[in-house]
Amino acid sequence: MDMDGTMNIGTGAAAAPFYLPQGDECDVFTAAYSNNLPVLLKGPTGCGKTRFVAHMAAKLGRPLYTVACHDDLAAADLIGRYLLKGGETVWVDGPLTRAVREGAICYLDEVVEARKDVTVVLHPLTDDRRILPIDRTGEELEAAPGFMLVASYNPGYQNILKTLKPSTRQRFLSLEFDFPSPELEARVVSEESGLPLDRCKPLIRLAGKLRGLKGQDLEEGVSTRLVVYAATLIAQGMPTERAILAAMVEPLTDDEDIKRGLLDLTTAVFG
Repeated sequence: MDMDGTMNIGTGAAAAPFYLPQGDECDVFTAAYSNNLPVLLKGPTGCGKTRFVAHMAAKLGRPLYTVACHDDLAAADLIGRYLLKGGETVWVDGPLTRAVREGAICYLDEVVEARKDVTVVLHPLTDDRRILPIDRTGEELEAAPGFMLVASYNPGYQNILKTLKPSTRQRFLSLEFDFPSPELEARVVSEESGLPLDRCKPLIRLAGKLRGLKGQDLEEGVSTRLVVYAATLIAQGMPTERAILAAMVEPLTDDEDIKRGLLDLTTAVFG
């Protein structure tokens, strides 16, 4: 883990994380990589965008740098900065610069959360120039073979202050993600947790009902990740209702009345 919160999470030598395709997204991503095209992933929180990128990086044999974007993330956090080391001032590359030099995949998760100067830095990397100007050092880096820029965002969180300008969006190929069909999601949860498929299916039904409450009682629906957590606890012997409370209710709300309502919904689904 780097000081700026980034992590190099994979190399070509690593086994590809489990990912169950919903359509032709793997083919589109591979075609984009082969043609040096950047990709934008759109979809709700917890629907598998980050897992998809990790899976594809491993399948393509490329190192992966993942950056969790946030309100304070500036261009310098991606490009690099001068730091004092051992009494000397030295330049330290940021994750985007390392990816450009190494020919790695750089994934900017929830890119709209970053400061506005970040998108300006991305523009020359998302056209046929594929360059990264570094004003502080005077360098103009040309992306090494294999470099790919991938970004994601959740359209459900968009507002007038946090959105991608059309001039930025139209530099990317786009893939739209959503939660898998119940059949696929049950297979994913079973594979990830070790809980038998037939015992995962009621959890998926509950997850679907919880997602239906988004924008009403809940700010956000339950992610596939949380369903996997619940299934993992159940597979280890925890009572179903306790596992659901810990993994699928408590993470969604602090309101006691809403919690009771969600537990009543759980009882209705599981009987």
